[in-house]
Amino acid sequence: MMLEQTLSTLNLLKLFGMARGLDDRLKNPVHADLAHDEFVALLVQDEKSHRDNCRLARLLKNARLRQPDACLEDVNYKYPRGLQKQLLLELAHPRWLPAGRNVLLTGPTGIGKSWLACALGNFAARQGFSVLSFRAPRLFEELQQSRADGSRLKLLAKLAKAQLLIIDDILLTPFADQERADSLKSSRTATVGPPPSSQVNSQLKTGTPPWANPPSPTPSATGSSTMPLKSRCAGIPCEHPTIKRSPDYPK
Repeated sequence: MMLEQTLSTLNLLKLFGMARGLDDRLKNPVHADLAHDEFVALLVQDEKSHRDNCRLARLLKNARLRQPDACLEDVNYKYPRGLQKQLLLELAHPRWLPAGRNVLLTGPTGIGKSWLACALGNFAARQGFSVLSFRAPRLFEELQQSRADGSRLKLLAKLAKAQLLIIDDILLTPFADQERADSLKSSRTATVGPPPSSQVNSQLKTGTPPWANPPSPTPSATGSSTMPLKSRCAGIPCEHPTIKRSPDYPK
């Protein structure tokens, strides 16, 4: 009777991991000889693991990754895709995320750019960072729709909160003027601290095309200027998919 009341109280306090751990550990004879402090320590660890798992599940759900099961541990370096293992190992350290560093993936269709992007997104979520993933056409559609229904500020705030913003299939077609402005605003909407990290996937082979940049900086409504996309994320000539870090990436 006492155990049922304890489990009910733990669930009422939303200590679901501790409640499940208490029930399981009392049924396991291995834990019968543990001291009180050791048993409580195990229950606290059960609660922490439960909350960590719930947070990871929430982050992955909100990320909307096209391939949520992709992970860096499964990268096949034997396939001739031009991947630099050392660079990927550096990206497997989370320091580039809070620093607001950018990653650009380029290469032909079907070579695995989207999978690698999802793997980096999965890694970021497992490190506790918030992630958002969009295909560029879909992102521009949502930004255009938000202007019509009055939810633009809400959408921009959502983009600003993401610590890693993944944009797939960008620069496949020439940017319209509004899309060019939206691409810069959506990737640099943070108002406090460093801007969010951006991860861009493109099929370009010879860098950023001329039509991706305006001929000169365009004054905005606030008096500031719109920086050309090329200065934000340099193009990478390649024959195979390439992952490149920003020039100021910490070594």
